[in-house]
Amino acid sequence: VSGVGRRREMELGLSTTGDKTLDEAVRLWLQYDKNPKTVALVQDLVKEGAVEALKKCFSSRMEFGTAGLRAAMGPGISCMNDLTIIQTTQGFCCYLEESFGNLKERGVVIGYDARAHPVSGGSSKRFASLAAAVFISRGVPVYLFSDITPTPFVPFTVSHLGLCAGIMVTASHNPKQDNGYKVYWENGAQIVSPHDKGISKAIEENLKPWPESWKTEEALKKPLLKDPFQDIHTQYFKAIQKHCHHREINKSSEVKIVHTSVHGVGHTFVQSAFKAFDLHPPYAVEEQKDPDPEFPTVKYPNPEEGEGVLTLSFALAEKEGATVVLANDPDADRLAIAEKTLNCCWRVFSGNELGALLGWWIFRCWKEQNSDAAAVKNLYMLSSTVSSKILRAIALKEGFHFEETLTGFKWMGNRASDLLDQGKTVLFAFEEAIGYMCSPSVLDKDGVSAAAIAGEMISYLATKNTSLSQQLSTIYEEYGYHISKNSYFICHDQEVIRSLFERLRNYTGQKDSYPKECGRFSISAVRDLTTGYDSNQPDNKAILPTSSSSQMITFTFSNGGVATMRTSGTEPKIKYYTELCAAPGNR
Repeated sequence: VSGVGRRREMELGLSTTGDKTLDEAVRLWLQYDKNPKTVALVQDLVKEGAVEALKKCFSSRMEFGTAGLRAAMGPGISCMNDLTIIQTTQGFCCYLEESFGNLKERGVVIGYDARAHPVSGGSSKRFASLAAAVFISRGVPVYLFSDITPTPFVPFTVSHLGLCAGIMVTASHNPKQDNGYKVYWENGAQIVSPHDKGISKAIEENLKPWPESWKTEEALKKPLLKDPFQDIHTQYFKAIQKHCHHREINKSSEVKIVHTSVHGVGHTFVQSAFKAFDLHPPYAVEEQKDPDPEFPTVKYPNPEEGEGVLTLSFALAEKEGATVVLANDPDADRLAIAEKTLNCCWRVFSGNELGALLGWWIFRCWKEQNSDAAAVKNLYMLSSTVSSKILRAIALKEGFHFEETLTGFKWMGNRASDLLDQGKTVLFAFEEAIGYMCSPSVLDKDGVSAAAIAGEMISYLATKNTSLSQQLSTIYEEYGYHISKNSYFICHDQEVIRSLFERLRNYTGQKDSYPKECGRFSISAVRDLTTGYDSNQPDNKAILPTSSSSQMITFTFSNGGVATMRTSGTEPKIKYYTELCAAPGNR
């Protein structure tokens, strides 16, 4: 350590914790960190002798995966803060320099939501500025949004401007203390392996901050910095208008719709999307329309949680006589929908039900525009393997292609990119976690375009005196009933999770001896995407990619039922997904 470093340690009152590895991690941190708030937090923990708290902050670095980073904001290498953002971006920048010879001509885009953590001085905007400073210090052009933006605007910008990569600073619908760092590749889709491993390795090799990395004020004045906000705002809403097919109905529609952005970024963008479709503006939930990192009116800012998040929306709908509620999550890449039923209760649709409705609607609109019967052979729809098989049923009857991918839009986005490169048309993709890709302009889930397209579908159905619930029943009557029940258990203990899944793999005490029945229901097939086992394949090897770092087992039952259990990549959850699929005409 230099003399300056030693003096700084003395000034900070750094004392030993009795753990050499921990001491070294803390020492390096205080040598590198220039944020006075996180420095003070670490200094206080050292003075208090809070060894367990220090271990929590410094025992292991956040793992950079295909979903990027997601963790609580605070001090230390296990949290999102100024220093870990700089270190991550330095690694990412080096990896991009190795991957692209023209990085300095093309550049990257950076967007951010409204999250903030005053205690540690961290915020999405601050992290985005630091990331921009790192790239600019290496001569890389940066398109940094000047204001908060929905997540889908970042992949749209990558594709629209032909950039090398994109970064979105957001933790989506996670609790308020969290933040995240989401990465897109040049094709406009989220990164997949081996990029995550390459970036992770580059981060470890670039932990010492570069001299210019902290100088955000200087960097943000350089000509390499560009603000894409106005141009992308214009181009995005122009692009999604290609999916508006009933403008006259939209203009005259008397349907009243309520929208909530749940204290996130979605409000102004959904209003603009409705305007682009000539739909009447939805009623905004006043208490939730402006961004607020405290999310004061909800326990969890996640519309997937259903009625608890939508209480204020239902109250406004009752007041205004609205029959439909639309809700985005805080970064506006997901969409939830609820409808007032005939018995005056509210029905919150599941992601699978909305996938059925949007898939039916988007195919119907395409069919109206395309009279060539052969063109359907060029069409594709996608969904994740834990989502409803309803698109498969529609595809079988209508003649287009349906493909299943691993869980997560990174897989669907990259598969869609491959298909588009082959000259195919990708109409729609969805996952049960209320994520929908309704336009190839964004190769990721997009709650803004989905809101406008849903608005048009609702307006059209109203002219037929049909509700969303009634139309869903019609879809099931025509293509077969698909009934699903999905939920999760919270579990923070990785060892408990591991032992639960290992028990299923070695059910009779022998390796690969999975259960043969569940209660009185016999199991006809097992697929384990952790180990790569699939009893349905001749060689017992799974076709879908496998990952030993996450747990996922699917059981297929003789009665047509499917049940999958998996761990979440971003939350401490064991998730389960179940569905019964019936043949058309069979209730």
